[in-house]
Amino acid sequence: MPESGQTTGHIAHAAPAPSPTSPPAAARHAGLLVTLVLGGLTAVPPLSMDMYLPALPEVTGSLHAPAATVQLTLTACLAGMALGQLVVGPMSDRWGRRRPLLIGMLVYVAATAVCALAVGVEMLIAFRLLQGLAGAAGIVIARAVVRDLYDGVEMARFFSTLMLISGVAPIIAPLIGSQILRVGDWRGVFHVLTGVGLLLTLVVWRWLHETLPPERRHGGGVAAALHTMRGLLADRMFTGYMLAGSLAFAALFAYISASPFVIQEIYGASPQTFSLLFGINSIGLIAVGQINGKLLVGRVSLDKALGFGLAVITLAAVALLLMTTGVFGEVGLVPLAAGLFVLMSAMGLAMPNTNAQALMRTPHAAGSASALLGTSAFLIGAVASPLVGIAGEATAVPMAVVQLVCALGAVASFVLLCRPWRRTDHVDRTDKGGAADTDRADAGSQSARA
Repeated sequence: MPESGQTTGHIAHAAPAPSPTSPPAAARHAGLLVTLVLGGLTAVPPLSMDMYLPALPEVTGSLHAPAATVQLTLTACLAGMALGQLVVGPMSDRWGRRRPLLIGMLVYVAATAVCALAVGVEMLIAFRLLQGLAGAAGIVIARAVVRDLYDGVEMARFFSTLMLISGVAPIIAPLIGSQILRVGDWRGVFHVLTGVGLLLTLVVWRWLHETLPPERRHGGGVAAALHTMRGLLADRMFTGYMLAGSLAFAALFAYISASPFVIQEIYGASPQTFSLLFGINSIGLIAVGQINGKLLVGRVSLDKALGFGLAVITLAAVALLLMTTGVFGEVGLVPLAAGLFVLMSAMGLAMPNTNAQALMRTPHAAGSASALLGTSAFLIGAVASPLVGIAGEATAVPMAVVQLVCALGAVASFVLLCRPWRRTDHVDRTDKGGAADTDRADAGSQSARA
């Protein structure tokens, strides 16, 4: 954890006795505990989505609903997490981080508990939507808290550390769900999620101090929030990083959506083999994220690391497309798995650095900026997800095509909007731990600050 002198000048350096209204320095010095709390909050979405996956067939039988209708329980949760961020982010800029977060977590706990009691699929869909809307508070406010506490290389390092914690969740969530089904039914999954949400709520209430002082909050209602978001989107560089990160996330989402079918049905792997490969790929993403945070950040500019990551993702997508279209002849599972491993691992360079670079430009509206980053990623990912099966069940080409299109879009957004080659001096100063050069923000960013 950094010393106070390594953070931006707008953060107080003195740390008074801990209290819910302590300045950011107090939370920053909490170190490992804050990291674990924020990591737990960012793990809520994959836990809510992936722990439930093994239970889908059982839900279909239990509620006497068609499989397509039961799938809407996943869509509802995902849509809620996307749209909820647009509401919670501006709320946290106006009222601080703690109050909206605690309210969101309490609603998440209540909605999850009701999901366990659902007597029909319509009721389950409705409360999964509410669960997603409330769970969005953890995602968006965790990013905003990081922006409150850190800047420059320290923020990029912290995002990489969060990937270590939140990246474990997609690996263990389906395993936990499967074990729950061995001793109970699908409702047990929601009982466990209720307990997790309640525990996180108590931890946040007890140990996560307020990180946004009253003098840095923004008044106004919906109109003011929309004005702030419009100003952020008018910032060409912020929008470039947002789109680059969202499109990279969409390529990752295409893998998550298609890989169970591609690996098991087309390439004939067993469920155990699929689980092993999924875990290995997730470990690759986490490992590269740690390399980014521990070794690259501070030595290599964030834009260079990001550009390299996007280039590797694009090359891996090209290789996957060539393999799936038969250019190399019939290829087995091993080459395909290797391509997916490279693509997944490179996400460890793309995702933390796009978040860091975008939020570095928005200390004045971190909650709204975090909301736009999260909503954009979830919505673009949700659009890309169904496209992977557009050509039916006999080919993996759509997965590779979607991944390549998303990767090329991410590269185009980075190059055309962020224009990193024109900002070398600014990036170097930021990467050495100094504050972001907000004076060079364009008119759109200044409009958001107003």
